[in-house]
Amino acid sequence: MTSTTREPCSSEYGLKSGALSQVEIIAQSLANIAPTAGPAMVVPLVIASSGKAASFVFLLATLGVVLIAVNINVLARSSSSPGSLYAFVHSEFGRWPSLLAGWSLLIAYAGTAGAVTGGLTNYVHALLSNSPHQSIGFSVVVTAIGVSVACFLAYRDVQLSARLMLWTEAASITLILLLFLLPGTGSALHLDHTQLALTHFSARQVQSGIVLAIFSFVGFESATAMGAEATDPLRTIPRAVWATALFSGVFFLISAYAENIALDGRLNDLATAGAPLQVMATLRGVPMFALLLSAGSAVSFFACCLASITAGARTLFLMCRDGHVTRRWGRAHARYQTPHAAVVVITAATFIPAIYLCLRGASPFDVNGWLGTLATYGFLMAYGLVCLAAPIKLYRERRLTILSAGVAIAALVLVAGIFWVSLDLSAPAPNNWLPFLYVGLVAAGMLVSAIRRRPF
Repeated sequence: MTSTTREPCSSEYGLKSGALSQVEIIAQSLANIAPTAGPAMVVPLVIASSGKAASFVFLLATLGVVLIAVNINVLARSSSSPGSLYAFVHSEFGRWPSLLAGWSLLIAYAGTAGAVTGGLTNYVHALLSNSPHQSIGFSVVVTAIGVSVACFLAYRDVQLSARLMLWTEAASITLILLLFLLPGTGSALHLDHTQLALTHFSARQVQSGIVLAIFSFVGFESATAMGAEATDPLRTIPRAVWATALFSGVFFLISAYAENIALDGRLNDLATAGAPLQVMATLRGVPMFALLLSAGSAVSFFACCLASITAGARTLFLMCRDGHVTRRWGRAHARYQTPHAAVVVITAATFIPAIYLCLRGASPFDVNGWLGTLATYGFLMAYGLVCLAAPIKLYRERRLTILSAGVAIAALVLVAGIFWVSLDLSAPAPNNWLPFLYVGLVAAGMLVSAIRRRPF
């Protein structure tokens, strides 16, 4: 059942071997979770659900993501390829479980790229207009331009893409931290005992917000898709997974704490705002930050779209080379050394649902929420399979300990619990049928692979 481990940085792929440094690899994973999306769109919703327990909820979410990261890195330290978690699952379980992981990841990355176009159009509109309403034509144009530019960059140069993601995320995160930390005329940071005392929380508050908090992190593992292009991938990729999980967790926790202080008594102002960070700047008494934050947020959402297309294309690239989809998409560009055909395919999978929702008049928050939920099902499935594969690998190598087994079990319980809690079939459409759409898409992908069956 177990296949030969894929050699890191193999020249057989035709990609630009050793092109990405440690910092650029971290930029890939960091951009894929779009940390700016946390305080911009997710943290206010967690506060609305969990109140003063929001910071504690993000602390629990961070611990959960770290458990998943430990299991991912068990595999990332011994094998690297362009296939992300698909390749890791294949190394332990073989064909069909890896195909389940692979098609789930393709849905996840394309869904994430499409979802963040909602944030992109929302903040571009906030930057250019004072009107609270966004026209369909505006949404279509901004989405088309954003996805097209992301496709162009992913098609042409992986180094340029990584550096662009690095600087845009660094600038956005810096602006948000300045908003939280600079003294202002109102809502300055201070010791808030109501956010630190566990006696003020209830289990219902934690349960209400934990799913949204976990959703903030999905995509943190996308550095694993850069195994053929990273410098010393067996070291740089595990470090990137760790760094992204820990840094994002700390950043989200600080954001939840700071916004809870600023929102005391004004929660509805932020939770219902079209551009929450602009409202936050006004509440902090620094309205001059509003335009800068809108610009930084828009660019950050674009970087997430680019990172998702980049990671998704490499997963599709390897699946095609393994014979599970047409092999024509598994070729690298002779000049640019990128998986150019797979980039175009993932871009199409991003563009079509995003434009369709825009034309149907869906709001930016609906686009983000619906496609993001669909993507999250894919990530959770892939995470669960990796958390099964990691202890099996350790057992086969006679390195399984009680601690590593406990970490794997805890991560599996977390993933299964989040999956179960997120399945709300009583929710209004289309949320109630998104799980069935995910299952249908995975089944269609598996059928394609069954028809094109090739031996490993």
